[in-house]
Amino acid sequence: MKRLSTFSTLVTLTPCILPALTGLALADDAAPPGFGVGLASSIEELVVTATRSPQALYKVGSSITVLNADAIKASQTIVVSDLITQTPGVNFSRNGGVGGVTALRIRGAETDQTVTIIDGVKLNDPSTAGGGYNFGNLLIGDVERIEVLRGAQSTLWGSQAIGGVVAIQTTVPTKELEANVEIEGGSRETGYLRGAAGGKTDRLIWRVAGSHYTTDGISSYAGGTEKDGYRNTGASGRLEFKVTDEVSVDTRAVYSDGRNEFDGFPAPLFAFADTAEYGTVKEFVGYTGLNAALFEGRLQNRIGYAYTDTDRDNFNPAQAVTPVTFTAAGKNKRWEYQGTLSIAQGWSAVFGLENEKSSFRTASPSAFTPNPAPALAEAEITSGYAQVQGEVAPGLTLTGGLRHDDHDTFGEQTLGQAAAAWVLNGGSTILRASYGEGFKAPTLYQLYSIYGNTRLTPEAAKSYDAGVEQRFLDGAVVLSATWFKRDTTNQIDFVSCPSANPLCMPGKFGVYDNIARAKADGLELAGAVNLDRLTLQANYTLTDTENDSIGNANRGKELARRPKNTANLWVSYVWSGDLSTGVGVRYVGDAFDNAANSFVLEDYTLVDIRASYPINDVIEIYGRVENVFDKTYVTTRNYGSPGRGAFAGVRAKF
Repeated sequence: MKRLSTFSTLVTLTPCILPALTGLALADDAAPPGFGVGLASSIEELVVTATRSPQALYKVGSSITVLNADAIKASQTIVVSDLITQTPGVNFSRNGGVGGVTALRIRGAETDQTVTIIDGVKLNDPSTAGGGYNFGNLLIGDVERIEVLRGAQSTLWGSQAIGGVVAIQTTVPTKELEANVEIEGGSRETGYLRGAAGGKTDRLIWRVAGSHYTTDGISSYAGGTEKDGYRNTGASGRLEFKVTDEVSVDTRAVYSDGRNEFDGFPAPLFAFADTAEYGTVKEFVGYTGLNAALFEGRLQNRIGYAYTDTDRDNFNPAQAVTPVTFTAAGKNKRWEYQGTLSIAQGWSAVFGLENEKSSFRTASPSAFTPNPAPALAEAEITSGYAQVQGEVAPGLTLTGGLRHDDHDTFGEQTLGQAAAAWVLNGGSTILRASYGEGFKAPTLYQLYSIYGNTRLTPEAAKSYDAGVEQRFLDGAVVLSATWFKRDTTNQIDFVSCPSANPLCMPGKFGVYDNIARAKADGLELAGAVNLDRLTLQANYTLTDTENDSIGNANRGKELARRPKNTANLWVSYVWSGDLSTGVGVRYVGDAFDNAANSFVLEDYTLVDIRASYPINDVIEIYGRVENVFDKTYVTTRNYGSPGRGAFAGVRAKF
């Protein structure tokens, strides 16, 4: 099988672009906007996700990528998953166009082994089979910052953080009164409108935002002719009030309402084809907290309550008895306390307690059983964690932590994590290494649905990585390399019936069981060049995955939909007059669509171009062409993907 044929396109494209742009790079001393796809511009940049408290990047031993407001704006990307996959180690597969079910995988881990967080609240849906989050319904909206943390992170972030964490933050106002509005339109009858207003005073911070997106889309079925559209309406808000200089209360909420058309398997042939089916997803995320600082600010305390509610329904208008084909509801209720203590110069600790109750309801009506009894279940887990970080020698920061979980079904589990970051040569060299243990309890669906198995045991993982980051020319050139490895045991997989599995009962379509073991290892390379008006950033990821399930016919084969090679390149230039232009290239290598490795997803290269121009301090116009060469590609077998599309918009800020 070919692995690098189209990757040569990316390699040969780079030297063609660089000489042409480098000659222009020294024309002015204006700073380029820079679309960051892997490396921070400063080692002093603060990150939160790795330690659950703000820390300078040079102290963090784990692998993390930050996409700030400038990078998000420069990308012009609407769908969060499309943006995240331009960072190292991340790939996705999607069932059709925008709005289709989207699985995000970090370093080859399962999509449900990633924890997704928005404004500190977990988004994972307990009513889905694996309890993971479907990125298909998540648009940029009022997002200001995204941190992608790679490697097992269960010590601080709990069950499911085996592959990593995606932490999303909505915009926080910085002025007494501010507002912005944006409108965009383009191919496939696409329209996007969003706006926000907020303010910040000595005592009060507030912001409200809303958006609406609509598109006629493409056929979900790759061989279809009927377009499957998507629409999404979203809203978010935050309010923080300082009662005193030491005490504050805050509340945040995010709401999304999406409707996605898709194709199914109509009778009598039950072959994938154009249908009139559609699904709706309504998601609510809420948080309320009390914050208090003690001992002259050395001890920061937070007590909060988080709530998520996800409702999913699928409909088939052609089904005469009942148009509803699937319904599910998942809820999470979580109380938490977190303390952050400044122990001494260069030393800090974060610790906390959490209690989370999850519930789900699901049913699959059909022409034969139009009113089936829904599957209902609940689970509760209580956790405590602590992590200490300290500078043990000049430039050397060590981090270590423990977590103890008490699950009402699976008992107690203790996990550990350790990391080191060593700054050398006056900050031009940073060495990093980390080790983390992962733990993922079986989901309610895997336990109690019609395919459930109450004898399941938790999945477990061990993750390692080590890397180096080198800066040249006072940070104008940055290069990094990171090796990673993960071993997962007791992995839960779906077993089709009939089979030799004793859990297969007569008439049962399938069952979940702890039959899988998996391995993943690889290399992440990233580089960035900032030469006045020119910005170049690139990354490459090699990911080797292996099914290591003992006694399984597919042992030794690659995991499905994990391309071995992925790469991203972005070149942008700011011309005199402040016109900004950019070219982006994404390469995705061959992958297999199934566990048996019998169907190949061919490699592909996508090229995008973007431009923006500020008319004045208030108004900016922008435009882009996605998939410039109208490349046909597949991320999931039999599902279509968008071809060439042109879009233009205008932004205004006040």
